[in-house]
Amino acid sequence: MRIVSLLPSATETLFALGFDDEIVGVSHECDFPAAAKTKTCVVRSRIPTDLPPAEIDRLVREHVERGESIYAVDRDLMEELKPDLVITQELCHVCAATPEELGAVLARISKQPEVLSLDPLDLGDVWRDILWIGEATGRRERAQEFVEEIGRKLAQVEIDAAYSGRRPRAAVLEWLDPFYVGGHWVPEMVSAAGGVDVLGKVKKASFRVKLEEVVEAAPEVLLIAPCGYDAEKTREEYLSMNFPESWQSIPAVQDGRVYAMNANDYVSRPAGRLVTGIEAMAKALHPQMAVRKKAEAAMICVGEARSRRSAGAGA
Repeated sequence: MRIVSLLPSATETLFALGFDDEIVGVSHECDFPAAAKTKTCVVRSRIPTDLPPAEIDRLVREHVERGESIYAVDRDLMEELKPDLVITQELCHVCAATPEELGAVLARISKQPEVLSLDPLDLGDVWRDILWIGEATGRRERAQEFVEEIGRKLAQVEIDAAYSGRRPRAAVLEWLDPFYVGGHWVPEMVSAAGGVDVLGKVKKASFRVKLEEVVEAAPEVLLIAPCGYDAEKTREEYLSMNFPESWQSIPAVQDGRVYAMNANDYVSRPAGRLVTGIEAMAKALHPQMAVRKKAEAAMICVGEARSRRSAGAGA
């Protein structure tokens, strides 16, 4: 079987199921595992990724409002690769080529592949999609084993977090300029980690909020998780922001409990590594909790760093 994956999450799952050789094409965002970056890239972004966040947001919104895809699928490469299966999604047109863009390309190649569209709205859908990929590729048993392994890890995190007794109020910001709140499976991640998401809505898309709404929600823990960013880039983005004085009234800011997360790997990508993201959130919510080193490395505490910088600026 020859597979083209237009989703980083699907690519990650395919490798987990042992399809190292069968994957012949990927998107420009497929970067895990490292072998994914050796595959032929069949997608390019129409929007530069090195622009300021506000400019990226503006261009994305303009493309979406015009019904245009922000990604282009290379027809010539698709013709050359002749895939038997193409995996894509319709959930978020900011994350992958639109169905219309892909359909137009597939209509102009000689061999018509099967198309599997994944559209997870919550954690249950994420695990279901792993099973769907296993079904579509003839690896049903291996996919089932993988989902069961995820279930065991998730159950352990939930048990460990429950020992803390209380559930801190938390907010997850998916973008900083302007502010967006994480949706879909993200509020469930917070809940599984032993917290309460005070802004996000399960199964609903991320949505824009005003700074005042974040302040009024008064989260005890603030998780900064811009879609597509790693923890270090997120840290830099947060520390570069100029917040009004009201920001300092947020309990999480006052207590230095603001964390930059590796959202690209562990929050915004609906695949098996969301469990690591949940574990990292649990550590932020319950600092006394012991977690794997991988989870600890998934986030950076930036609250204290910002406090020191603010103090220095006012000296």
